[in-house]
Amino acid sequence: MAVWIQAQQLQGDALHQMQSLYGQHFPIEVRHYLSQWIEGQLWDAIDLENPQEEFKAKRLLDSLIQELQNKAEHQMGEDGFLLKIKLGHYASQLKSTYDRCPLELVRCIRHILYTEQRLVREATNSSSPLGGMMDTMSQKYQQINQAFEELRLLTQDTENELRKLQHNQEYFIIQYQESLRIQAQLSSLSTLPPADRQLREPTLLSKRATVEAWLTREANTLQKYRLDLAEKHQKTLQLLRKQQTIILDDELIQWKRRQQLAGNGGPPEGGLDILQSWCEKLAETIWQNRQQIRRAEHLRQQLPIPGPIEELLNELNSTITDIISALVTSTFIIEKQPPQVLKTQTKFAATVRLLVGGKLNVHMNPPQVKATIISEQQAKALLKNENTRNESSGEILNNNCVMEYHQTTGTLSAHFRNMSLKRIKRSDRRGAESVTEEKFTILFESQFSIGGNELVFQVKTLSLPVVVIVHGSQDNNATATVLWDNAFAEPGRVPFLVPDKVLWPQLCDAINMKYKAEVQSNRGLSEENLVFLAQKAFSSSSNNPEDYRNMTMTWSQFNRESLPGRSFTFWQWFDGVMELTKKHLKPHWNDGAILGFVNKQQAQDMLMSKPNGTFLLRFSDSEIGGITIAWVAENPNKAGERMVWNLMPYTTKDFSIRSLADRISDLNHLLFLYPDRPKDEVFSKYYTPPLCKQPLIILFATANSDPASGNPTYMDHASPAPVNHAHTYSIYPPMSDSILDADGDFDLDDTMDVARHVEELLRRPVESQWGGQQS
Repeated sequence: MAVWIQAQQLQGDALHQMQSLYGQHFPIEVRHYLSQWIEGQLWDAIDLENPQEEFKAKRLLDSLIQELQNKAEHQMGEDGFLLKIKLGHYASQLKSTYDRCPLELVRCIRHILYTEQRLVREATNSSSPLGGMMDTMSQKYQQINQAFEELRLLTQDTENELRKLQHNQEYFIIQYQESLRIQAQLSSLSTLPPADRQLREPTLLSKRATVEAWLTREANTLQKYRLDLAEKHQKTLQLLRKQQTIILDDELIQWKRRQQLAGNGGPPEGGLDILQSWCEKLAETIWQNRQQIRRAEHLRQQLPIPGPIEELLNELNSTITDIISALVTSTFIIEKQPPQVLKTQTKFAATVRLLVGGKLNVHMNPPQVKATIISEQQAKALLKNENTRNESSGEILNNNCVMEYHQTTGTLSAHFRNMSLKRIKRSDRRGAESVTEEKFTILFESQFSIGGNELVFQVKTLSLPVVVIVHGSQDNNATATVLWDNAFAEPGRVPFLVPDKVLWPQLCDAINMKYKAEVQSNRGLSEENLVFLAQKAFSSSSNNPEDYRNMTMTWSQFNRESLPGRSFTFWQWFDGVMELTKKHLKPHWNDGAILGFVNKQQAQDMLMSKPNGTFLLRFSDSEIGGITIAWVAENPNKAGERMVWNLMPYTTKDFSIRSLADRISDLNHLLFLYPDRPKDEVFSKYYTPPLCKQPLIILFATANSDPASGNPTYMDHASPAPVNHAHTYSIYPPMSDSILDADGDFDLDDTMDVARHVEELLRRPVESQWGGQQS
């Protein structure tokens, strides 16, 4: 199916070439609805030049038509009715076209598949990492489909052998009955006169000897048939185990890992429909073989022949039951995880699914699923099969749901739509562990019966770890726990162990993934950004990325210990940056207008080589969720000297009043965005249209009592506006003024009363504020 998935992504000429492959001779709808089956057949195994291969091609044609008819029969509803008619028509059309020349069908489909593969390969450019990954996936899917074809042939072979054994055994029983009849006749000779007995006895003795010799030979033959059949079943079960291991222990585990990384902002896990189709094929094949083994057991009971077959059949029956048990219990999965940061008294949802539900007729007796929240210790005990006495760590409302079978998709699932965690019972915490480091999990459990209650399975599955909070202020730290767990959990771990320290590059991958997802941007963290973060995390001054390659970061460094000289942790600072960017700065980050991850000294070094009025935007070191503007200009107190100025940081509160672009527009002394882009070229598309014709300039400065002081100003004075004219305003006050913070930053809270007053005016209706001045 991988080739068809990729073929549907083709564009332009490649798409037209792909579409031209189809027509009356082979409709594209057949390719679409039977894509997986088509790609799973061994078309290359048929020699088109050998007429003797025609029977193989005929078998493929018959199978294709049967698959189409099966697909048609399963269509439901109004749209399904039309599709049912169309697919039935295609089945008749293909039969009439290729019934007399089935090799032409093979030739046609081979040409289609070869061309599609070539077009996909050219489009994805197999030399690129993406193209290489696609080729690998295609090869892997092909191997799985080939193994299914081998299993199908083996199962068909054992079915034929079983029928042959049954036929031979039935004939043996008939002959055995004949031998009993001859024996009865011989016994009745004693009642006859001697002359009659001598006349008839030799013939009957000869018959008995012949039949008994045949029975002896045939008994040995039947025993050999039984042993051969058992050996073939052993071979089938070995291949089944191998295939099931690939699908459950490799593909399904990888899907679960992708689902876990998706919780950190990774790409959607995808591929569940393909996994379900594989699991359904496994279920069908396992069930067919199980029925065959049971029939072989019935034949043995019907005609016991001494030998090792009884032990062999018991072993086969036990093995096939183990295989189907592993399949059912492993394919009870959580399709949609509950939120990993779970707030009490808040509605949440989750979906569980049984990947083999449609094929094993589980839906004929719809099972009920129950959800319970349990602690880390309870999860450990559960996986050790220790008796937890149905304990829970809290109360979930609306925690029972019946699984529903969806005919159109063939899925059996339970959708919990309105669960709510009413209360939580916490355990005693260890050492420095906080409530936001305590992990719980949602346990989903049910009971499935298969084959008319022939087999009953208790199934359980655990959600990804969840952290329970009671207030939004805990969200930040809870997210850190979840991020660390999702990123660094090992498959098959004891719940919910994670390493206490990880390599810095591993953490970079995790926070970069999270950053891009939260900000919803393709622009992630550059190597320079990551070096800045390493400097912050390790209190280092090195600019060399290689210096951090082998460094490790502990959980405590990540989100327990505050950064040097600060009241917040590394994660809390980084999360504040993400939150600010997501809410207010996303377009500017995507435009590359925000350097962001630059410290004050780096900003100064960068700006001092640029013309006056050059500025850059960097995230505040001293405040969570703040961004500041740094720019270079003349020092008003020393002629001929230049210096870099830093505004006090803007936060979400500030941007809820006036946007970053408008604030930059208001600051007329800001001319060029670093390195040399005129600011209007970068930001003008985000400016708020003026409310009236008279421009309003917001002056970011403190009052200067001496209008004639001669201090330079970078403000353009507007035409009259209703602001206080008692003072003029200058960007550069005497250094004795308290407009700078201890680090040389403007203290906007103390110095921008006028600006804030104007901003408040802007938030009021225009008519009431400026009614007399509008034109």
